[in-house]
Amino acid sequence: MSQFQLLGRRGFSALFFTQLLGAFNDNLFKNALVIAITYRAASVGGLGPEQLVAVSGGLFILPFFLFSATAGQLADKLSKSSIVRAVKLLEIVIMLVAAYGFLADELGLLLGVLFFMGLQSAFFGPVKYSALPELLEPEDLVGGNALVETGSFVAILLGTIAGALLVSIEGSGPMILAVAVVLVAVLGFVVSLTMPKLAAAAPTLKVTADPIRPTLETYRVVRENRPVFLSILGISWFWFLGASLITLLPAYSKDVLNGGESVVTTFLALFCVGIAIGSLLCERMSHRQLELGLVPFGSIGMSVFLLDLFLVGTPESSASLRPITALLSEPSGLRIVVDLAGLAIFGGFFTVPLYTMIQQRSEPQVRSRIIAGNNILNAAFMVLASAMLIALLGAGFEIPQIWGVLALLNAVVAVYIYTVIPEFLLRFCAWILASVLYRVKVTGRAHIPAEGPAVLVCNHVTFIDWLIVASSCPRPVRFVMYHGYFDIPLVRMLFRDAKVIPIAPAHESEETLETAYDRIAAELEDGEIVCIFPEGKLTKDGRLDTFRRGIERIVARTPVPVVPMGLDGMWGSYFSKGGGRPFARVWSKVRLTIAPPIAPEAVRAELLESRVAELVEAPATNVVPAPRAS
Repeated sequence: MSQFQLLGRRGFSALFFTQLLGAFNDNLFKNALVIAITYRAASVGGLGPEQLVAVSGGLFILPFFLFSATAGQLADKLSKSSIVRAVKLLEIVIMLVAAYGFLADELGLLLGVLFFMGLQSAFFGPVKYSALPELLEPEDLVGGNALVETGSFVAILLGTIAGALLVSIEGSGPMILAVAVVLVAVLGFVVSLTMPKLAAAAPTLKVTADPIRPTLETYRVVRENRPVFLSILGISWFWFLGASLITLLPAYSKDVLNGGESVVTTFLALFCVGIAIGSLLCERMSHRQLELGLVPFGSIGMSVFLLDLFLVGTPESSASLRPITALLSEPSGLRIVVDLAGLAIFGGFFTVPLYTMIQQRSEPQVRSRIIAGNNILNAAFMVLASAMLIALLGAGFEIPQIWGVLALLNAVVAVYIYTVIPEFLLRFCAWILASVLYRVKVTGRAHIPAEGPAVLVCNHVTFIDWLIVASSCPRPVRFVMYHGYFDIPLVRMLFRDAKVIPIAPAHESEETLETAYDRIAAELEDGEIVCIFPEGKLTKDGRLDTFRRGIERIVARTPVPVVPMGLDGMWGSYFSKGGGRPFARVWSKVRLTIAPPIAPEAVRAELLESRVAELVEAPATNVVPAPRAS
């Protein structure tokens, strides 16, 4: 199913359009208020326009610090659909107050409204992402997250533009704006009524009233799952970069590029549309599965484009402010546009897999609290971004130099994340191999169990078969490999991070062999997937060799299903014994066919060899007909 077809599903479409309308209204209201403060030289409580703009940003983000943890508890304890409707009903009340504030020109009241808009957004946030796994099948999560991200940034863009346009209308502007915010809130509530009833994930959970204790408890829950916690840090870092970029864009456009208002608007649109494009491309590039390899790919792209913005420097320009058309007529202007678009697109590659990973690897009963913890850290990182920009600008840094600082920081953060979670880097290598160097087509991926232990068996054609299999399996795989490969320094490090299990023939090392069987049993008992190559060596002529009986010993000790896999199209490549040239068969078609699992009691080496031979359409040395087992 295409990700756009998900919009036809009642539950998902209700959540999607509810959050889209909410994000639109947030930004419609916020930008209208900021522009009203700025251009009317407003003053409240002795604070001037610049201070009020800064205060408005703080008022909106403060509820995320104070109430996200409580919101996460409620989203786990109660029905998420009921919370959505309550939040949207609250939005109507808040927008009625906002309408009065616009009509009466009460800026102090509108600042208070901004705080309550942040409050209702803080309570909606944990529901938005934690409900997706309940509304979608696992294979649709990547597409669903991509659509949510796309909808959010499109709503941000349209709401920001609409707020600027409506508040600037002379005479009737406040009236139109008042009607618009109330109308959008009502429409959001109506759409929320179509959301199906969702069962509470943890109905016995005790909700703590004060904000401190649930925040500490939420942080503890988030820290318990290290990969999820580091994924949250990755998303928070993205918001750090995003907040920095959006904060600097107006001054960069005016003071560095000497551009007019159309330049700022175009750059903002580029960023939002680029995020949407990158998010939507994730499903196609990941083949509808969680592909963590896109995360390093995204971070590398962001660093490259930020670095190029630094290298562009300060282009020469005329004395008067230029429209976007004048900027695009210059090579440096086109280069900047490409950099901003590329930065945003790769940002989409970076965030969508991280959101999907958080949802898939969080227990349902704590998922909303984990999303709440994500929201708290996102808000904290955005505040840190503002503090860093104030410090850098105060130290005399120019904006192009800050692009360079951000590029360097992004590279450092990426190296840290991929060092502590090697799975990201391993998946990146596998994804590059399967999607860039070769064209891998996988058939029967659904035969790999979504959870629980299993053994994968595959024919052995090249030194990189394991990476092809790793790229095609939605779950981490523990590979069993010949111990001699561990003597190669770089390969040894990669194998260690991938938790590869070294094995040796009995005549080489009985101890290594027995240790391997012990580790295989331990991994299977922990519910992991183990992959072995039963031929025990690379094929010398492209033909299937005899399957050894180690697989029978493995299943006899730990009875689990065995999934046969056949790899075609790699013979003759540089990594096979039949290859020679470094780029032999690069970009060639490779086929990995996965058969239904075989029950442990039916597993025999001859049967597996026959089944794999059928998959690769290659003759086997021992073809023993046997009844199919499932």
